[in-house]
Amino acid sequence: MSSHTVEKIGGSSMTDYKSVRDNIILPDGKENIGYSRIIVVSAYAGITNRLLEHKKNGRPGVFALFAGSQVDKAWREELSLLRREMHDINRELFEDTLGIERANRFIDERLDSAESCLEDLQNLCCHGHFSIEDHLATVREMLASIGEAQSAWNTAQLLQRDGVNAKFVDLTGWQSTGHIPLDSRIQAALADCDFSTTMPIATGYAHSDRGLMSIFDRGYTEMTFSRIAVLTNAREAIIHKEFHLSSADPGVVGANKAVPIGRTNYDVADQLANLGMEAIHPKAAKGLRKHDIPLRVKNTFEPEHSGTLITSDYISSKPCVEIIAGSRGLFALELFDQNMAGQIDHYDKEILGVIRRFGAQIVAKDINANTVTHYLSCNLKTIKRIRAVLEDLYFDAEIDQTRVAIVSAIGSDLQVNGILSQTVSALAQADIGVKAMHQSMRQVDMQFVIDEADYETAVCSLHECLVEVHDHGRAICLA
Repeated sequence: MSSHTVEKIGGSSMTDYKSVRDNIILPDGKENIGYSRIIVVSAYAGITNRLLEHKKNGRPGVFALFAGSQVDKAWREELSLLRREMHDINRELFEDTLGIERANRFIDERLDSAESCLEDLQNLCCHGHFSIEDHLATVREMLASIGEAQSAWNTAQLLQRDGVNAKFVDLTGWQSTGHIPLDSRIQAALADCDFSTTMPIATGYAHSDRGLMSIFDRGYTEMTFSRIAVLTNAREAIIHKEFHLSSADPGVVGANKAVPIGRTNYDVADQLANLGMEAIHPKAAKGLRKHDIPLRVKNTFEPEHSGTLITSDYISSKPCVEIIAGSRGLFALELFDQNMAGQIDHYDKEILGVIRRFGAQIVAKDINANTVTHYLSCNLKTIKRIRAVLEDLYFDAEIDQTRVAIVSAIGSDLQVNGILSQTVSALAQADIGVKAMHQSMRQVDMQFVIDEADYETAVCSLHECLVEVHDHGRAICLA
């Protein structure tokens, strides 16, 4: 295995260049630059939301506005606002007029080219022989790439100014003449880099013949990061975020009560990703896991802390709950049909096909003899579409939808006698009713479906009962 690391910096961290420089790139000062690192950067916080759509509230960005109408100019107005915001970022980062002008010129070339492409496509699709839907996936990829191009180019320039031999590595395929596989693009871009004397600053978006976003959507930066680590045989993969991977959301249980995890395994990381917590995309983790590359999650603003080390083989020295996590704003979609008994497999296959067609994420599911309930992460519009199709397919069935939340106790080893009853008791003491619950034989998580209004109370109650009582201190099992 090589001696280098591959390190991804999250968008919120990227907005604070001085912390990135002093805490990540130059923790030992300018006199002792630590090379043997490949840096993969996300777009600045909020920029991808403006380019595509807001990840949480769905507010349309340039892409969504362009996709939603072939006539109006709303996407142009959004692009103009985006350009102004990107210029504002450049102005804050570069202190000299020449530096600001160069940064603006770089990003303007990308924005101008993208705007020209959108105008040409819009004009072309005014003719009946062309459909804009046939090109939307490509448009989405093109727009997404702009955010990471800005942050990577800026970071390389700023580090060069500050004495680091940094190199901008553009994986976006901007204006490239051909489509090549992701691995080939990465290998070609890094072929001439001497990691011992050069610090590559790579874009988190990488263009490929298959399209990263069509497979991973907004998890594309993690996939780029993972493939770079695998292809270069990295010693360790590191993600720098604005917070620790903690025993619970500090904003819910309190910063003085949440504690960094310290050590865990990829099984736990998968459970967190399923609940919408951004540890790492499961498909990105798969490559690291397969090649036995450890993943470390660190807090950019607390560099002296070793963070959380995620490996394939870690199991806690004694069974325990490591994290209380969950997801609110879910829909429980329940289908009851007396005819289902003995034919669950046929029903489930068709239901899954409908859910997949509309792109809803399945967080959990329950099955009994005549009922299938899926707990879905999606918006109200999507759940109504799914329900309408199912009502046509199963006109004798009773179909219901309910807003719910899921709270989960997760750990690398939960084989503790009585832990399920202890957890249910903690919820009962907080006057929280459990609508459904599940514990798998793999013994890495317990899930409880509850009323959405009870979510924060449930997280606090379980954290107090299962984590805080152990007084872990600086971390649950130091990395």
